[in-house]
Amino acid sequence: MRLDTFNSIAIAISVAGSGVIIYGTLLTLFRFIKTEMRFFHDATAVMVRQERNRSRLSAYLLLGLDFMLAADIIHTIHDPSLNELYVLGLIVVIRSVISFFLLKEIKESISIGKS
Repeated sequence: MRLDTFNSIAIAISVAGSGVIIYGTLLTLFRFIKTEMRFFHDATAVMVRQERNRSRLSAYLLLGLDFMLAADIIHTIHDPSLNELYVLGLIVVIRSVISFFLLKEIKESISIGKS
């Protein structure tokens, strides 16, 4: 395969990751509004449901970031300049930190929902 083909694949995967994040954000916004309207007078129910909404959004963000990371790896493998490797390394570190905290938040939301 040619380099252009791999770049096109990487771009498509990156766009898919962006789509997952946009879809998850819009879905969470819709659920947020629905929850606020439905449970306007019951603050406890709102808090529990909004924690679930945050947990779901975090899951969408993680999935989207994973897609984008895969796209960056594909791009770097097929254009392995030293500068590209530095950029990929920085991206991996930043996304790993974000993923760590999002996973931590998801686990906390699950434990709150069970109690």
